[in-house]
Amino acid sequence: MSGPLTPARLVGSLLLLGALLVATLFVCAGIGSSGAGWSDLLQGGDGAVTILRLRLPRLILAAIAGAALGAAGAVFQAVLRNPLADPYILGVSGGAALGAFAVTAAGLTSVAPFWPLRQAAAFLGAILTVLFIFLLSSVGGRVASYPMLLIGVVTNTVYLALIMFIQTIVELTRLHGLRIWMIGSIPIEGYDVLTPLAVVTAAGVFAISLLGRDLNLLSAGEDAARSLGVGVERSRILLVGTASLVTAAAVAVTGPIGFVGLIVPHVARIFFGPDHRLLGPAAALCGAIFLAAADTVARTALSPTELPVGVITAMAGGPFFLWLYRRQRGRTYFE
Repeated sequence: MSGPLTPARLVGSLLLLGALLVATLFVCAGIGSSGAGWSDLLQGGDGAVTILRLRLPRLILAAIAGAALGAAGAVFQAVLRNPLADPYILGVSGGAALGAFAVTAAGLTSVAPFWPLRQAAAFLGAILTVLFIFLLSSVGGRVASYPMLLIGVVTNTVYLALIMFIQTIVELTRLHGLRIWMIGSIPIEGYDVLTPLAVVTAAGVFAISLLGRDLNLLSAGEDAARSLGVGVERSRILLVGTASLVTAAAVAVTGPIGFVGLIVPHVARIFFGPDHRLLGPAAALCGAIFLAAADTVARTALSPTELPVGVITAMAGGPFFLWLYRRQRGRTYFE
């Protein structure tokens, strides 16, 4: 789709993506190694339980996480004016993972199970990572985008080393399940976990959509944004903070799933254009569709063995990243 963004085009595009998401969830919920399908709902029994209590909550969680990572990727690429930016590569997901991992390894989540300590630690890790990267990549008061990628890669390496260090000094029983979580996986959670995560993600995507005009101007450069009345520092803090919040909320539950925030915004931009008033929510919906489909592949490709969904997204995202890097060498964001 191309041309100016009109209310009809905005609503029509989002309704189309919403319908595709519902169709994806419907189809994927009927696929599994047990052979249970939607027809089993009429009969009740184990087939209905498999769909409603196992597959569907997992698919909804994958969709929520995909939406969070897709929208966050669109924000980071625009604010940093860098097509290679995404929460995983920049180290934001790694910072969130380290925070959540450290709190869990310390046993704090079992001491205060009713407090969202893992989510709070994930958000703190994400925000501190963003602040650290911004600080190191600032030159003359301006952020140099490409050095941020290098700093993010190094930061991720340090985070991995710290996580491995924690693993060696903490009892293995306390870290049960965290090894798979670190690769990126979609667990089966109850609706009591899905509801607050969906609310946070929806609120974040809505805020990103409201700031779509600021994103458009920031992606054109700070000078252009300031000349048109955008409070650059304020908008950048709001946008990066919101993107970090939704990233941390997803990572706290699913672990650091890579490349969703890199692939999805570019695909959404191809079909729906660069206007972030549409691109933000479109990237969220595309991310939800992509990760729900990827998790279905992960749990069925080698059935009955399940793969972590991070393996599937890495296999898709790695070649895409290399192609995009080669294509963008020596070019600016909008060339």
